Amino acid sequence: MTVPVLLVREDREYLVEPGEEFGTDLGVLEVPEDVEPGATLETHLGTAFRVRRLRGPDLFHHFERTGAPMVPRDIGLVIGETGVSVGDRVLDAGTGTGVLAALLARAGARVVTYERDPEFAEVARENMVLGGVEEQVDVRAGDVTADLESLREEFFDVLTLDTGDAPDVVTAAPDLLVDGGFLAVYSPFVESTRDVVAAAREAGLSSVRTRETIQREMDFDERGSRPSTAPVGHTGYLTIARNE
Repeated sequence: MTVPVLLVREDREYLVEPGEEFGTDLGVLEVPEDVEPGATLETHLGTAFRVRRLRGPDLFHHFERTGAPMVPRDIGLVIGETGVSVGDRVLDAGTGTGVLAALLARAGARVVTYERDPEFAEVARENMVLGGVEEQVDVRAGDVTADLESLREEFFDVLTLDTGDAPDVVTAAPDLLVDGGFLAVYSPFVESTRDVVAAAREAGLSSVRTRETIQREMDFDERGSRPSTAPVGHTGYLTIARNE
């Protein structure tokens, strides 16, 4: 598969394949087979587009969606809190669109990720190809809880969960993680987060802590600077724990 590129002009952004003929209201673009990021292409009407390669945050916008994926800022927290890096093995459950799995792989990890819905899993596999990480991410269709016994033999550096039955998996975390490995659980609701924290403590994990993932944008104008009055940017709750 050829690697897609982005065509960018002001607030417009199109994902295209090298060699593709692409039409917009600004004209038709012939995308060369050997197109390189950084080049400028013009439509037949003379409108210029810049060529840009896909980077991690772009995957959030261009992956085919099967639900609401974790946003890049929260993925950054997961990577920062767990220290995911080159050579790590990650077990992930609740693949969904696959943005988290793809960005963990782009950070250098090898990822085994479980998605219950076979159709969603197939979409996630296609997304891994688009993200250029199909060799680093093993998308498995099925329930991770059904495979816990065999997974205990593999040992992982990091366990990431974004699924309703997360507490059941957390119970098995000490047997899944290497010594010093990290657990990261993303939850949309406080109630499920309480269950995750209780399961982590019961399992004997250490440094169990939960943060609400929330950010406010800043407004700057001639009158002054202040936090935006737009709705507060809450996205979920992130629980981190360690196996030690």
